[in-house]
Amino acid sequence: MTDLRLGVNIDHVATVRNARGGDTPSPVRAAKLAEEAGADGITAHLREDRRHISDADIEALVAALRVPLNFEMAATEEMQAIALRHTPHAVCIVPEKREERTTEGGLEVAKDENRLAHFIAPLRDAGCRVSIFIAADRPQIDAAARIGAQVVELHTGAYCDAHAAGDSATRDAELAKITEMATHAHALGLEVHAGHGLTYDTVGPIAGLPEIRELNIGHFLIGEAIFRGLSPAIAEMRRRMEAARRVLR
Repeated sequence: MTDLRLGVNIDHVATVRNARGGDTPSPVRAAKLAEEAGADGITAHLREDRRHISDADIEALVAALRVPLNFEMAATEEMQAIALRHTPHAVCIVPEKREERTTEGGLEVAKDENRLAHFIAPLRDAGCRVSIFIAADRPQIDAAARIGAQVVELHTGAYCDAHAAGDSATRDAELAKITEMATHAHALGLEVHAGHGLTYDTVGPIAGLPEIRELNIGHFLIGEAIFRGLSPAIAEMRRRMEAARRVLR
């Protein structure tokens, strides 16, 4: 059974920094602590409005990290140029709206195949692993495969929201969709990741899916770090991931 990787998103360390201005808390320090605590990669989303991560953060992360950097970005010429300048290990193409608090859904790939295929080609040619953040939806997965993405990251937000609301019927239906679409994506030769909204209470069923190779978790871990520290928060998440994975062995 393939080991399950954990990518830690450090965006909201930058959110706290930017609320007051100045240099602290440092997203790069958080990334290094996460690396030392056992994170397999660091995720950072450079938004068009620079609401949290900054251009300087990306430059510093590229210089400082030993583990891979997963650069989340919208499919714009500006972001493509930044990614090609830094050539991070991975780029994850996500939808982006200025008015949203966080990424609200998956990218609409099926209706924009031609543009996205041309957009990701130079990134692949530069050596970046290209991931597409999408809903657990067959047409979107099929389109991601057709445009040449190497990875799909399945959006787990609806599953997590239903769990938080105590709506077990919707939670189970969303988990069933994620399960089916992880199997479908894997059969197409795509590497399968998952993320958005995952917590200690919701990670187990997702971590237990054998096709999933990586989880990307940020907001919950940064919030939990306020109470227990970042390293212990990551250690507990890894413990729960590994416990779910051991069931498969």
